[in-house]
Amino acid sequence: MYSAIAANKRNTVIIIGCFIALLTGISLWWGYTSGNGSSALMIVGFVLLYTIFQYYAAGALAVAMSGAQEIQKSDNPRLWRIVENLSITEGMPMPKVYVIPDEAPNAFATGRDPKHAIVAATTGLLAIMDDKELEGVMAHELGHVKNYDIRVSTIVFGLVSAIGVLADMAIRASFFAGNGRRDNRDDGGLGLALLAVGIVASIVAFLVGPLVSAAVSRQREYLADATGAHTTRYPEGLASALEKLGQYGRPLRRASSSMAHMYITDPMKPGLTERLFSTHPPIPARIKRLREIGSRF
Repeated sequence: MYSAIAANKRNTVIIIGCFIALLTGISLWWGYTSGNGSSALMIVGFVLLYTIFQYYAAGALAVAMSGAQEIQKSDNPRLWRIVENLSITEGMPMPKVYVIPDEAPNAFATGRDPKHAIVAATTGLLAIMDDKELEGVMAHELGHVKNYDIRVSTIVFGLVSAIGVLADMAIRASFFAGNGRRDNRDDGGLGLALLAVGIVASIVAFLVGPLVSAAVSRQREYLADATGAHTTRYPEGLASALEKLGQYGRPLRRASSSMAHMYITDPMKPGLTERLFSTHPPIPARIKRLREIGSRF
């Protein structure tokens, strides 16, 4: 159990560390090529401010986009009691509880820390899960909060965005350099160099970036599974819930790719091409890991 949690945390750190090194390298290349290293710092600084805004607004945005409705204990005693008991077990503050009016079974959690946490479940999830399965799902969601996964996903979002902005600026600057003085070979060389920076950064931002983001998200899903199993001491509850979720074929009515990583299973139901960029590991792989963890109790 603890080795699985440690391995997933370590993998996330390694992936993010490599991507930070990549962003640093592209920024230094930009500074060397353009002769104006401070401009790269300004771009990264702007993206950092936008990322901070996203970080603090994530909970409100997720609720608005999903159509979730906040409930109190009297509205759904069963869900409230399960979340309350899990919060007590983990020593966490009671999060705000929401229900999403959607027949597709799913759930998500958000919040920058345990004091500002939100958990939500669809009406479809509440309808098909027994108490042990629902407890497993909610423990998984609280695991995301406990592990500060919204913080990790926001960091990755900021890194990918920064490289995307650098790529756009480099390509624009290459055209200005190339069209400045056509008789000046230095300008032409600078334009080509900036274009090279822009092309490389674009590949990183629009191909490598989503792959890295998806890889980090998959690691956090495994980590939340392990954390939830540790909380309930009953991995089979979540494994059984995942089996039911895997059998359901329809996506959420208000599914959004921008918050797909927040849900316990992918709400978009991607095809073969999109699975390369999926934010969730395959359900059979998750179930296998959970049952391996259960055999060690």
